[in-house]
Amino acid sequence: MPDDLAERLIQASELHGEFVLSSGKRSKVYFDKFRFLTDPPLLQELAGAVAGLLPGGITHLAAPEGAAMLLVAAVAMETNLPIAVVRKEPKVYGTMSQVEGHAPSGARVALIEDVSTTGHQVLKAAKVLEAGGCRIEVIVLAIDRGGAEYLKDAGYQVESVARVQPQD
Repeated sequence: MPDDLAERLIQASELHGEFVLSSGKRSKVYFDKFRFLTDPPLLQELAGAVAGLLPGGITHLAAPEGAAMLLVAAVAMETNLPIAVVRKEPKVYGTMSQVEGHAPSGARVALIEDVSTTGHQVLKAAKVLEAGGCRIEVIVLAIDRGGAEYLKDAGYQVESVARVQPQD
C-alpha cells in the first residue's frame, strides 16, 4: 500500500465543526467517507489496498448495509470474490433475509467497513454472518477512528488502511 494513501484518505474526508456521530457521540472532527468512496481513482486505490490486507483463504467479502457497500463492491472487482451485504434488520418482505448476496455456511469472510469509531455496527454484522455459519477471518477498516480496539477485544483480527485518534 502506498504510504501516502492513508494521509490522502484522511485529507479527503476530514471535516471540522460540530458533529454528531452515528454512535450518538459529539465530535469536532468528522470523516465523511463519501469524499473518498465517490472519488473513482481514490476508491480504486483504496480497494487495492484493502485487497492487499486480506489473508489467504478468504472465500467471500461482506459489508454492513450502507456506504461500505461501495467499498466492498470495489474490493470484489479487485479480488473477484462474491459479496454479502448485512442489513441492519431483516427485510419485512420478499426473502425476509438479513443477509443479501452470497454468504453460505462455511464461507471464510473478510468483513469490510469504511469508517469505524466504536466498532458496534460492524460487530453486529459479524455476529449475523456467524449466526449463518460464516467464519469472520478478518475485519478491514478503511479508517479506524477507534473501533478496531473494540473489535480486537471481541476476538477478531482487524486490519486498517488508516488509523486516527482525533482530539474531540
